[in-house]
Amino acid sequence: MSRSTFTTHTAHVNDTELAYTDEGRGESVVLLHGHAYDRSMWDGQVTTLAEQGWRVIAPDLRGFGESRVTEGIVYTEEFAADIVALLDELGLETVILLGFSMSGQVAMQIAASCPERVSALIINDTVPTSEDAAGRRRRHVAADGIVRDGMETYAQNVLSKMIAEENVERLPEVAERVREMIRTAPLEGSTAAMRGRAERNDFTETLRAWEKPALVIVGDSDAFDNGAGLAMSELLRHGELVVVPASGHTPNMENPSEYDAALGAFLSRLV
Repeated sequence: MSRSTFTTHTAHVNDTELAYTDEGRGESVVLLHGHAYDRSMWDGQVTTLAEQGWRVIAPDLRGFGESRVTEGIVYTEEFAADIVALLDELGLETVILLGFSMSGQVAMQIAASCPERVSALIINDTVPTSEDAAGRRRRHVAADGIVRDGMETYAQNVLSKMIAEENVERLPEVAERVREMIRTAPLEGSTAAMRGRAERNDFTETLRAWEKPALVIVGDSDAFDNGAGLAMSELLRHGELVVVPASGHTPNMENPSEYDAALGAFLSRLV
């Protein structure tokens, strides 16, 4: 279940039902959560952006939060198609699209397949490349481990990578929120998404060809980055890179003041 403090709306799209937050009035910004998270990760940004005059839409992806679970495998293309169908349902022709971690790849998939629906692209702590054979194997092994050990063990194992290791102790409330999101994420949805990520496309050429405004955000201690943030910003013709200090993989929760300032500055230049 999602822990979002905002009203839950629902939409039937494709073969599933998505729950989503829809707050504020103005040009639409869509915020996509990462693997084993849910839309509540964005509650702080929903409040801030709505107060700044944006309409903010934050869905639970299929298999997460309050959205319906699909078992087996869910591919990046399916997540992307769900979001495009949600935009259709809401009557939105174009949006500013922000994807975090796994959903950075979902956002890039939308930018690749439906570029006309995205007026500006924001990619947050993600990588643009596809998995090689070893990477695909690691994804499936990780999914098998989730099935074997459960979400509580998975949450404990990945917590110090999802936020900076020092923030686990320095920010106990944030650490607990992240742990609880992962611990209570549906096992079937989490494994289906993990297996689907193994087969994702490579978005290097998508970024190289992108001619609209783009922002890359990365935490300065993101355990998964390994230079990906800088590489993506250099691929983009009109790309900006913001490195959020004192944060790991989830900078919007670890250092929200710096994150919101960077996001707000970028959005203000789009008006």
